[in-house]
Amino acid sequence: MTVYPTPNQPVAVFDSGVGGLTVLHELLVALPAEDYFYFGDTERFPYGDRSSAELVEFSDEIANYLLDSGAKLIVIACNSATAAALEHLRGRLATEGREVDVIGVIEPESVIAAARTRSGRIGLLATNATVASGAYERAVMTADPHTRLTSVACPDLAPIIQAGGAIDEQLVSVVRSYCEPLRDADVDTVILGCTHYPLVRPLLQRMLGPDVAIVTSGDAVARRVEHALSVRGLRSANRGEGSYRFACSGSADQFKSVGERFLQLPLGEVERVKIGKGESE
Repeated sequence: MTVYPTPNQPVAVFDSGVGGLTVLHELLVALPAEDYFYFGDTERFPYGDRSSAELVEFSDEIANYLLDSGAKLIVIACNSATAAALEHLRGRLATEGREVDVIGVIEPESVIAAARTRSGRIGLLATNATVASGAYERAVMTADPHTRLTSVACPDLAPIIQAGGAIDEQLVSVVRSYCEPLRDADVDTVILGCTHYPLVRPLLQRMLGPDVAIVTSGDAVARRVEHALSVRGLRSANRGEGSYRFACSGSADQFKSVGERFLQLPLGEVERVKIGKGESE
């Protein structure tokens, strides 16, 4: 039996940690009438060094939880999980007869980057798993085959940002080392292939130079969500602001403390929930 969502259900967003809150922030601004439910899999953070099989398993578990929580649309606000599990989740939900769209962060960013570049030289900063997947190369080439992508894996950047510490010389040094290959490649557009990275966008812009366009996933995903909801007739009928709530698999206090800096709004109560077997088992 086919299951159809309704307009009064929430839009669900999930990430390995708090980085996806940069995507949620853009959704809250672009579609303020919608209700949102965000899940951060902080107990199993980071996803960047996970295998594809693990990421598919984690994404399946989280999707089940979000669907049980009433999601009408799911946003995978994690580049590593998008690369590994987007098509799997779409296929699985279609097979199960669930008319719930699943939107990732890679394709929307790639389309914008291909349209924005003047030289055809595009850079990518992302996690090991995302770079190794080749998902951005495929997406960028599909958007414009006359482009060249220079990819740089950044294994240390997301964990430093997730920790929520101060911007210090260690972070500056890490960012500079990751930007150097992109400067050498003379790129004019850089995709931030991890939703944590917008938190250090000013630092990245300084290292890359003022003439380099930086593309983030938040705005692109918000437009894609708006289109998907409109086509399916699932836009909320709320006249005012919708609600938003949060859950995580790790420490709720830590998620709240770091998350409010990412979201730039108060989080309120954060629920801790167990997903899958967890890291301690």
